[in-house]
Amino acid sequence: MKRVATVLLLLSVAAAAMVTAGAGDSGSYKVRAIFDNAGFVIAGEDVKVAGVKVGKIDSLDVTRDFKAVVVLDIQDPAYQDFRADARCQVRPQSLIGEKFVECTPSQARAADTEPPPALRKIERGEGEGQYLLPVENTEKSVDLDLINNVMRLPYRQRLSLIVSELGTGLAGRGSEVNQVIRRADPALKEVDEVLKILASQNKVLSNLAKDSDTVLAPLARERTHVSSAIEHSSNVAEATAERRDDLEADIERLPRFLRELRPTMVRIGALSDQATPVFRDLGAQAPDINRMVRELGPFSKAAIPATESLGEASKIGTPAMRDLLPITKDLRRFAKTAVPVGATAADVLESFKRGKGVERLLDYAFYQVAAVNGFDSFGHYLRARLILNTCSRYYTAPVDGCSARFASAGAQATSATAASGAASDPILRRTLAALQGKDPDSAAPLPRPEVSSPLHSPESMKPKQTPKQPAATKRNAKAERRTSAPSATPAPTTAPQQKNNVHQGEAVLDYLFGKDEK
Repeated sequence: MKRVATVLLLLSVAAAAMVTAGAGDSGSYKVRAIFDNAGFVIAGEDVKVAGVKVGKIDSLDVTRDFKAVVVLDIQDPAYQDFRADARCQVRPQSLIGEKFVECTPSQARAADTEPPPALRKIERGEGEGQYLLPVENTEKSVDLDLINNVMRLPYRQRLSLIVSELGTGLAGRGSEVNQVIRRADPALKEVDEVLKILASQNKVLSNLAKDSDTVLAPLARERTHVSSAIEHSSNVAEATAERRDDLEADIERLPRFLRELRPTMVRIGALSDQATPVFRDLGAQAPDINRMVRELGPFSKAAIPATESLGEASKIGTPAMRDLLPITKDLRRFAKTAVPVGATAADVLESFKRGKGVERLLDYAFYQVAAVNGFDSFGHYLRARLILNTCSRYYTAPVDGCSARFASAGAQATSATAASGAASDPILRRTLAALQGKDPDSAAPLPRPEVSSPLHSPESMKPKQTPKQPAATKRNAKAERRTSAPSATPAPTTAPQQKNNVHQGEAVLDYLFGKDEK
């Protein structure tokens, strides 16, 4: 039984070891790196990325063309993704000769660029399942002790012999020696790449050499300011170093800020395109603007007294404005209260305007005046009282009872004198008949009008019927028509004649205002 238990224990330990080994192999990532020289490199040394250990050297081998093979076991899952641009270099671990491999899984690139492809995986043959890193992507640093040995005997003599016999020993293998020298020291390789870049930019360098003289000449004249600028830049660098954490945070937020800034920059670019004609026109007007700026100086000096006076006025005006504030508040309250009245007045005026109130008012005045005035065969006439007496005619000799002074109301005119002046005019004859208390239509009938007026109806245009007159009145009219001229001297006025004149005045008023006689 003890033997059986021991066998079972051994089997379980072996199974656990196999499971552990299988689990370790399943998570391994091995890179088969090819070096020109891997001297003093041993298995188990560290593999580092940016100074951090990510794995170890698994094994060493030699290729058919006598290259060194270093198998790198990358154990950190975060670095198990070597790309085609990965690089590895053998570096000294310490002064006693220990070596380690420093690797860069991929070169730095922009965030929005596509990464290079992964390393090629070996499907069969030597290194099956490993990822091949070619010799072009590897390099080895020159050991410091080898450089120091060159200056000591007998290594110095040996170096001279090697150099002397180098041409003979390396005859026919110049390209290989060239590759070895380039990969022997990273500095030489980097220098070669720099020289290639400089060769491609020879024209730019030539222009730089020409322009540098133009740039450096002002700097030489202002070397004092340049030195102070360098000192200030040193202070700025120190301040930046003190705030490096904040600066790092700003740099981390910079890509997001640039992405958000892109639409704004697009709009700014469109604005600059649209503003180009404006600035072109502004440039054409630059001389006028400069002249205006120059002339603005004397104008500003001349405006100083006015500004000072305005300041003095403000000292007086400030209390006035302060005292005006209650009145302004009362006016504001009044304006709020008067809003309905103003709205109603606006409606009334608008209605008055739409209804042409001014034109209707003028029409009323016109038609009212036309209705009051008279109308005959000649047209409209103004009703007025015509005074006819002996003094109204023109005489070349003095007439009794007439003088340059206005006579009193007792001076009367005779009917004979009026009749002689009105013998030729029908209107005057009608007026004379009315003054004598007779019928005007019997003295001079009005002719029938030929043109009708809108102010008179057809009934108003009909001739008035003349009332029958007594026989004595008709005989008086015939006697008046037979009278040829008025007497030279007016008869004295008696009381009955004054009474008759009163009746004559009423008849004239009735005639002037168009009152019908009954």
